[in-house]
Amino acid sequence: MAALFTDFMYFSNALMQWANFSAWLITSGLVLALIAAIVLVLDFVLGRAGLISWPDFGLLAVAAILSIVNVFIHTRDGWTSVVPSGITVSAIVAILLLVAGLRGWCVTGPKMPAQGDNA
Repeated sequence: MAALFTDFMYFSNALMQWANFSAWLITSGLVLALIAAIVLVLDFVLGRAGLISWPDFGLLAVAAILSIVNVFIHTRDGWTSVVPSGITVSAIVAILLLVAGLRGWCVTGPKMPAQGDNA
């Protein structure tokens, strides 16, 4: 979401460092998303996670895929690294993440005890 701010700053003053900040922010967000995905898979395999909420998971997956596209857009040279496609994709991802945040940032439901387990 911060990449939208840095994209806007680049759009307003054309200082290339803002575009670099955007690329770094998007890349670090993708690294954190990868770590979260690995932990989710680990929790699911070990049986510690509840059922997956597919709409929430899909929302975050689309945001991650668009962020991968966005980081490739931001690797272009000069003005076209942000304007118009980079800032547009950043805005779409920010909206998706805002919706995910309002929904609670959780892609799994509570783990229900199995039949015969003590709760």
